[in-house]
Amino acid sequence: MARSLWSGSLSFGLVNVPVRLYSAVHDRDLHFRQLHAEDGAPIDTRRFCSQEDREVAFEEIGHGYELEDGGQVVLTDGELALAEPRKTRTIDIEAFVDLADVDPIHFDHPYFLAPAGRDEGALRAYDLLLQVMQSTERAALGRFVMRTKEYLVLVRVRDDRLALTTMLFHDEIRPTEDVAPGGRTPAKKKLDEARRLIEAMTVEWDPGRYEDCYRERLAEVIEKRRKGGKVTAPEPEKAPDAAPDLMEALEKTLEDMKTGSRR
Repeated sequence: MARSLWSGSLSFGLVNVPVRLYSAVHDRDLHFRQLHAEDGAPIDTRRFCSQEDREVAFEEIGHGYELEDGGQVVLTDGELALAEPRKTRTIDIEAFVDLADVDPIHFDHPYFLAPAGRDEGALRAYDLLLQVMQSTERAALGRFVMRTKEYLVLVRVRDDRLALTTMLFHDEIRPTEDVAPGGRTPAKKKLDEARRLIEAMTVEWDPGRYEDCYRERLAEVIEKRRKGGKVTAPEPEKAPDAAPDLMEALEKTLEDMKTGSRR
């Protein structure tokens, strides 16, 4: 069973829905420990003062905020705690929006919300909110505090359950003006060929089609070493030739897809 990360209530108006929060993702990365290559002993991380050249105890560590002029402001743990949000056990819904209007660039980390316990009243409140949001295709925007941080969140329906996604605030999204745009508008013939290529490559969305190839290769390397085998690096790929004419490249790609030489 999944372990609850937070419990409290989802609140909108005078309605309170007792819920528990669960992570919606698994960490599938392969993790390594840092070792001394010569003898395999684990590496310790210690904190040293660069001025006194001595190890510093954890309780002696402060927090420095660098200023634009090169100076810094040093804060203690107690001073940092003054800015922490008030700890509550409530996800406060502030508004409902059309889910289609929310740009996915704001999405951060996904969670599931489940009813807290099997109390009949709690289950009815949970099901009521789920059914209303599902029928109206609305998503709820709110805030809640987990550990020491306040999050902006979006609550929506997924697979007959409530899903919660932490959101990036608007000023965390980089303005598009910071990123260079494309060049000139392409000719109509090239646009038509590009549309044909996109149509030919269009499939139904199936997340099961896509695997983490790097993780699979890394697991194979670990297994070879476990069995005492030798791991050799593959030959580096040759740099691609100079880009052909764009129209020629589009037509060649479409032709390769028709003949089956390109998936």
